[in-house]
Amino acid sequence: QVQLVESGGGSVQTGGSLRLSCAASGYIYSDYRMGWFRRAPGKEREGVASIYRGGTRIYYLDSVKGRFTISQDNANNTLYLQMNSLIPDDTAIYYCAARLPGDKWDDGYWGQGTQVIVSS
Repeated sequence: QVQLVESGGGSVQTGGSLRLSCAASGYIYSDYRMGWFRRAPGKEREGVASIYRGGTRIYYLDSVKGRFTISQDNANNTLYLQMNSLIPDDTAIYYCAARLPGDKWDDGYWGQGTQVIVSS
């Protein structure tokens, strides 16, 4: 079992920054893919960024490229999402997730989410 706990959400104005953290516990396989997702009010969940624990194959949603950076501290089993130049469209609940290669994200592990609100 893997437990994921997000933190770092909050309310900021347009142009502001936030750093989300995801603390993972349990047995974290070295080949897990780790990701950040978000769900805005009235919208479908979307993948924001993801990375293999080995640091390869980094993915970003087009709308966050150049503004968000995913990183990880494997020694401390922590995943980060640095969010800069935030805009109101970034308002959502952000979730951390982990899955094995070949699995669907829905079959992986998920955190409880952290709220991000960006005001204009």
